[in-house]
Amino acid sequence: MDHLRRIGALRRKLNRAGLQGLLITHLPDVRYLCGFTGSSAALAVTRYKARLFTDGRYKTQAAEETQGAQVEIAAGSPATAAVQWLGAQPGVLKAGFDPVTTTVAELGRLKEALPGRLRRSLLAVVEEPLVLPLRQIKDEEELGILREAALVGCRLFEHILTVLRPGLAEFEVAAELEHKARLLGAEGMSFETIVASGPRSALPHGRATRNPLPRRGFVTMDFGIILKGYCSDMTRTVFLGSPKREERSAYQAVLEAQESAVRAVREGAICGDVDEAARGVLRREGLADAFTHSTGHGVGLEIHEPPRVGAAQDSRLAAGMVITIEPGIYLPGKFGIRIEDMVHVTRTGGEILTPATKAFIEL
Repeated sequence: MDHLRRIGALRRKLNRAGLQGLLITHLPDVRYLCGFTGSSAALAVTRYKARLFTDGRYKTQAAEETQGAQVEIAAGSPATAAVQWLGAQPGVLKAGFDPVTTTVAELGRLKEALPGRLRRSLLAVVEEPLVLPLRQIKDEEELGILREAALVGCRLFEHILTVLRPGLAEFEVAAELEHKARLLGAEGMSFETIVASGPRSALPHGRATRNPLPRRGFVTMDFGIILKGYCSDMTRTVFLGSPKREERSAYQAVLEAQESAVRAVREGAICGDVDEAARGVLRREGLADAFTHSTGHGVGLEIHEPPRVGAAQDSRLAAGMVITIEPGIYLPGKFGIRIEDMVHVTRTGGEILTPATKAFIEL
């Protein structure tokens, strides 16, 4: 990946923000900018230099992975070492930090590590994230990884259809998905696998339990993998036994809402309008009150990234973003249904990255 280009793009944002340096401690941001994947790191970037600080456990790994930045092994906290380095750089009068990922306690420790003259003047709050907007637009290499991760998810769904049966515990379904994911090359799951069946399918984020799958009822499965650091995310809902008319029509309403929102995806589309494309279908069917969450979110190095595709969200989609489209309805005591795809935003529309069938499946 072109880490020098990414750091160059960050430097242009630094200049526009009136900063001479930036402290980056959020590990997905560190990985995006220089490629380092360890669990202990801080990256310091100035207009002319970039330096990664980590601890001795990662000496060899940092040397192998890091691109676009020099590596320094810190004796103590990598973040403290990074701030001290920034304070010693000629011409660095203001160095930004992200208040979202820096606690008050951590900020106090960082300031204490600086010479007295710099404690009040050096570190400046970044009003808007500088790295995250860069991460939202995926390059071709990132899109390739996300496509691959999403297709692994589709293979997992196809596999689990051969396994599902009444009486199997929800946690056994989750375990089978996770075991198969490893066999297909996943580094891990991108979040705790959701398997919710029968009346429990009305829980939007129902954890897999020891409850047995019912002889008759919906089974919602929401799962994703991590591949080369990037996350996938998909949801499918299937039916065990013979459905009633209400259950079949409710599924059709959610499917129409999901497909309507996918059709609304394109460069320049307002996130709130994409949400309304789904919500409007459910409102027409008298199910809007049962749709209790946003329509989607960005996905990449983290499972939840901007933009938020929700009601009244005025941000616009840009080509290169990857988002989820996942409307659902939840009827407590009865059932729930959610259908989710990963969608790549293009100039002319949305490219579905998870093409597994969304037809009503009866098992």
